[in-house]
Amino acid sequence: MRVPSRSPGGRSGPTAASTAPARRLPGRPGPMQVTEPDLAAYREAVADLLVEVGALADAPSVAARQVLIDDRLREPALAAVLDATPQGFLGARETLLLEMARYQPNTRSSAQDLTALVRIYLLSRIDIMWWRDTPTFLTDDQVQGSTDLVDLEWLRRRDLLGFRYREQPANVVGRGWQAVRRRLRPDASPRTAGLLARRARREVVALLNDLAREFAAATPPGTPPLWVTSLTRSVEHQHRLRRLGYAAMLPSGHCVGYAMDVEMTWFARYGVRDTLAALLLERQQAGEINVIDEGQAWHVCLAPAAGRRLRRAYEVEMGL
Repeated sequence: MRVPSRSPGGRSGPTAASTAPARRLPGRPGPMQVTEPDLAAYREAVADLLVEVGALADAPSVAARQVLIDDRLREPALAAVLDATPQGFLGARETLLLEMARYQPNTRSSAQDLTALVRIYLLSRIDIMWWRDTPTFLTDDQVQGSTDLVDLEWLRRRDLLGFRYREQPANVVGRGWQAVRRRLRPDASPRTAGLLARRARREVVALLNDLAREFAAATPPGTPPLWVTSLTRSVEHQHRLRRLGYAAMLPSGHCVGYAMDVEMTWFARYGVRDTLAALLLERQQAGEINVIDEGQAWHVCLAPAAGRRLRRAYEVEMGL
């Protein structure tokens, strides 16, 4: 069943938004409203900053990088978003500088260099700004026991999912069997550890089902379905990933249940990676999601503006 059509969402304007309260129209009673940051201007400012960070990526440039970050983050387009996060401007700035100081490249991390780390951190702050008032899943037990999340396996067995995923093996036997399958058929599925928790918000399920339908309609017959490599995570698991060397940011949209990672690289072998990228960027432009290119997978976070529509879509699909 097709979900209701997407609304165009809030398209960003050409100028950076002010952090000051918006003016109230004469004769209109009621509370003043705060202008939302201009996300198009924010993303453009991040792209400009990354060019300069890349030019100062060598080890002797630590002091120069810090001066650059101190200066550029104060630009209105960047400061508006960072100030709207739970940490505020100063907390977000200090966290970024600390992440940069601790950065060590490794093969597991999606941040293959310092510039990528800065890009992932700054773009992920959009997620945090959006969901700043949403409680965080602190532990794995909270994820497993939350009534705000649904069990993907229950939905899959009833043929209610249009996308695929792999569950992370729970023991040594499972990990061994997964390793054997990879050796026998190395390209049969994406190279991913799988989901630790096969649980997701209803709105996220609706978004992924909708995206999976669009992807299937836009690609040749025989193309594998959309593949999701990560969904809801606890803060506990996020720290676990950080210890293993992954670029797992904190706070994170994954830890409130509204972020997901979508496989990209594997679809290049079918010639449809760019098709999937275009679908994701189209939804970002419509204000429905935030997208971060992390190489093998793209990080996607649902925007609050799309939540109500997608919750209704889930209920329609599930016959609720």
